[in-house]
Amino acid sequence: MNLKQIAAEHAASFVEDGMKVGLGTGSTAYYAICRIGERVRAGLNIQAVATSEASDKLAREWGIPIIPFDQIGRLDLTIDGADEVDPDFNLIKGGGGALLREKIVAANSDKLIIVADGSKAVQKLGKFPLPVEVVPFASEWTFKALENMGCQPKWRMDGPKQYLTDNGNLIADCHLGAIADASELNVQLNMLPGVVDNGLFVKMADVVIIAKEDGSIDELHRP
Repeated sequence: MNLKQIAAEHAASFVEDGMKVGLGTGSTAYYAICRIGERVRAGLNIQAVATSEASDKLAREWGIPIIPFDQIGRLDLTIDGADEVDPDFNLIKGGGGALLREKIVAANSDKLIIVADGSKAVQKLGKFPLPVEVVPFASEWTFKALENMGCQPKWRMDGPKQYLTDNGNLIADCHLGAIADASELNVQLNMLPGVVDNGLFVKMADVVIIAKEDGSIDELHRP
């Protein structure tokens, strides 16, 4: 039983004819894109943007119409995954390396639908390392500032080289343990010169769809 696929295909049912849709990135979003693609081939009429080059390529393979950002305007909804979700609908995202694009697309969507399996639902964020996107210029100084904050950063690697995002930036994965105040930490991190953004999505999710071990689905809506 593929819990990610079950949750993602349920989320795809939120997409209606005529909508403008944001397509997320990662293993869970993959299944949502495939299901939306099946519906497009069956006659669903939508316009879409993607949060990564990989998702863009997958969507085009399915025949989903990808529209330039300067032409599509505000989105009706975005479907994406998460690495952690807490009871207040705060998220850690960026395990797939697309956190900046994902946050930009989410911020320009009327509704953000997050898809996850039960292992991603946590009481406190932070067990999953928090990705922080850093510009390459003087990145050693930014890394040191993260160390001084107590973030215990480690550069994400791609084999022997540092991992590069689609934007050409680096990612420092911060090993924080339990995050006491996601909202405050989000601001503190983004105030550091050299930090582009971080993987904390604070109260951005509107709907969280969680597939449980027995195959049932919890559909949670933010008050």
